[in-house]
Amino acid sequence: MLWKKGRRSDNVVDARDDGGGGGGMRFGGGKGLSLTAIILIVGIGWITGQDPMQILGQLAGQMDQGAAPTSSQTRQAPPANDEQAEFVRAILGDTEDTWGQVFQQAGRQYQQPKLVLFSGRVNSACGLASSATGPFYCPADRQVYLDMSFFQEMSQRFSAAGDFAQAYVIAHEIGHHVQTLLGVSAKVQEARQQGRQMEGDGGLLVRQELQADCLAGVWANHAQKRLNWLEPGDIEEALNAANAIGDDRLQQQGQGRVVPDSFTHGTSAQRVRWFKTGFAQGQVSQCDTFAAKNL
Repeated sequence: MLWKKGRRSDNVVDARDDGGGGGGMRFGGGKGLSLTAIILIVGIGWITGQDPMQILGQLAGQMDQGAAPTSSQTRQAPPANDEQAEFVRAILGDTEDTWGQVFQQAGRQYQQPKLVLFSGRVNSACGLASSATGPFYCPADRQVYLDMSFFQEMSQRFSAAGDFAQAYVIAHEIGHHVQTLLGVSAKVQEARQQGRQMEGDGGLLVRQELQADCLAGVWANHAQKRLNWLEPGDIEEALNAANAIGDDRLQQQGQGRVVPDSFTHGTSAQRVRWFKTGFAQGQVSQCDTFAAKNL
């Protein structure tokens, strides 16, 4: 992948030396939630059937406008001589260009997210997360969080190496940001509160993740048309990555059996299919996994 063709984003912030601090939930004059408050919120979540993390995220989204900015906003950009960080900046920059254009054509404005690089653990508006969580998007602060050691794990544990495999991972998380901007994430949360099926094969969580895979494919389609930066084997790298992190394959490797009722991201075949759909069509309208009868 000729990733150096990509425009570097200014929205990558470096929290790798923070030791897990910063970026956390703040509201009401900038004071953090007490342990008692967190326990109370978790209890409310269990009683009402809501996801406690979503409740915490909603509180973060309602933070006082006059509160001091979180330290994630004061972090520095990655050093210029960090090639891995330069790669992330190039991929993020191109997602900004792609989705900015797509949204503009639809008469809307794309709001660029931040991407926070961390090491070991990080405190986001969605809670404390470790590297074991993997890359994730937090809708409460509209930021993507990435420990780049995950790319090494992809290569060693999942045999999913290559620049474009890594680009697919970033594009998938940006896909979740697109879902937030389009109102998809809010509808999924509303369905959760109504008691709709979330986990399991065909559940809403699976459909949400597969749509993010499709949106990653849409990005790849537009980026290739604009930059012509893919090399032979690059698409296979992304498909291999999608195949490697399917629920069925991960469950088989981890526990020796597959439990469809606990699926949250979709099977390997489904993830590959929806990325390929997005890449082939290059249209968001082709990514309606929620209406699809056959995932």
